[in-house]
Amino acid sequence: MNTLNLLGFAAGACTTAAFIPQVWQVWTTRSAKDISLGMYLVFVTGVLLWLVYGVFTKELPLIIANAITLALAGAVLVMKLYFERK
Repeated sequence: MNTLNLLGFAAGACTTAAFIPQVWQVWTTRSAKDISLGMYLVFVTGVLLWLVYGVFTKELPLIIANAITLALAGAVLVMKLYFERK
């Protein structure tokens, strides 16, 4: 593995891990009232597009980081929609 890929994995780990506290906060409080729906819709769309780009370019750091980020940000988005219906 080359240095550039290691840099990509490190960057992906940091940006992906940044979502863990948000997911935990929304899940434990069962509230997402202060989460911007528009921001998360645009963000999840962007992450999905980066994931597709990573797949087409076969860039493993992009694929792994964006797949995990998509799951975490998608979870916040789903909880936002679910908890606001109640």
